[in-house]
Amino acid sequence: MAKKLYVGGLSYNTTEAALREAFSKAGTVESASIIMDKMSGRSKGFGFVEMSNDDEAQAAIDMFNGKDLDGRNLTVNEARPKEDRPQRSGGNWRS
Repeated sequence: MAKKLYVGGLSYNTTEAALREAFSKAGTVESASIIMDKMSGRSKGFGFVEMSNDDEAQAAIDMFNGKDLDGRNLTVNEARPKEDRPQRSGGNWRS
């Protein structure tokens, strides 16, 4: 079963292809995505990599956590499920 990893501390210049290529050294990468800011279209500096199994995911954590990629030290750990957040008020909406 695939295991999703959080990858933080990414350089704004790192591409999804480069992320996939780097993590493929630890095993089979099912997917790699970098989270982009909707307004600017620029990377938010983090993303997710899905490895094909738990052993490869652990190998990727061991290989990349605290290590340099494109001049930045990465934080790599198991991704937590997205938490339900309370609905935000949208400003000065008046009826």
